Amino acid sequence: MAASIFAAVPLSPPVAVFKLTADFREDGDSRKVNLGVGAYRTDEGQPWVLPVVKKVKQLIVNDNSLNHEYLPILGLPEFRANASRIALGDDSPAIKENRVGSVQSLGGTGALRIGADFLRRWYNGNNNTATPVYVSSPTWENHNSVFMDAGFKDIRPYHYWDAAKRGLDIQGLLNDMESAPESSIFVLHACAHNPTGTDPSPEQWKQIAAVMKRRSLFPFFDSAYQGFASGSLDKDAWAVRFFVSEGFELFCAQSFSKNFGLYNERVGNLTVVGKDADNVKRVLSQMEKIVRTTWSNPPSQGARIVATTLSSPQLFDEWKGNVKTMADRVLLMRSELRSRLEALGTPGTWNHITEQIGMFSFTGLNPKQVEYLVKEKHIYLLASGRINMCGLTTKNLDYVAKSIHEAVTKIQ
Repeated sequence: MAASIFAAVPLSPPVAVFKLTADFREDGDSRKVNLGVGAYRTDEGQPWVLPVVKKVKQLIVNDNSLNHEYLPILGLPEFRANASRIALGDDSPAIKENRVGSVQSLGGTGALRIGADFLRRWYNGNNNTATPVYVSSPTWENHNSVFMDAGFKDIRPYHYWDAAKRGLDIQGLLNDMESAPESSIFVLHACAHNPTGTDPSPEQWKQIAAVMKRRSLFPFFDSAYQGFASGSLDKDAWAVRFFVSEGFELFCAQSFSKNFGLYNERVGNLTVVGKDADNVKRVLSQMEKIVRTTWSNPPSQGARIVATTLSSPQLFDEWKGNVKTMADRVLLMRSELRSRLEALGTPGTWNHITEQIGMFSFTGLNPKQVEYLVKEKHIYLLASGRINMCGLTTKNLDYVAKSIHEAVTKIQ
């Protein structure tokens, strides 16, 4: 037989975080700990189906009026409206002025991709492959790939993480914005920055907004952890709402994977804020065309769960309680890990663990120390030193803290 037409296709390396999980599963050591996967875990180390989600799923099952007809191309209307409402707030002037639109998407990644595809086609002209797209250094690995695959040719990093201080490099960030070409696109993490867990303060967000307004830069927020970071929906949406109040037109990609625990339902939303209703209408008309050739029509189950929950005051309150349960556990694990490392006298400072927020912590561990933890201690984390705080439990905290202490003490 002739050689395969695919014979010249190179084998792509696996996605690091999923490879890490696969390695963890194959590890037979009883001490093993997975600090890599970006998902919530209970103190027993198990996935958690939110009680409110269980309740709403049952309501959907028992609703005989529902069927499996196609949704509108842009998605379930009540889902889209409520998703944008929790991003922008009940009293949002943009919503009241009818200059907000949205697109149901396949998770937060789908929202980013639809937004990126639109911007490449229609932002600042009608072929914007050369428009610079700035992503934080470091950032979630998919940010680079999504914009690159959408056709943007100039993806640039902006200063964000100060490794020496283990905190935000606000001056470097502002300098990069000052020097960015006008109309550049900036991808901003709305809260719980991935991977560092370090967010700007409200005062720093005000500085960022002032520079972006003066330099005519476009904000594209990625909001993957609303409510999950601090336990407060309003606090975690502060930056997005402030930018809207300052008159920005913007995009906000939302994910409901974490705050609803709906990882495999792929529930996302892209909120569009424009100058007026007419502009938003035209933007959505083009996004509809992009969706039509991307996934054609979105799935309903996850969107119905979210829409039903957000539409009912009682269910909404119950959901906020569920989200706070998750956020509080993460905050507890942060304080417990820090206190153990400090009690052990682990070299370096560890206050950044409690100063950071959200699911992830940028520990400051170097690649050799990470390698030691993986190979010798069976503790799985990314080479960058990022850990998922949800992987910590009351049962493994001592082991993890002692192992980090050992790695930092033995390996420079």
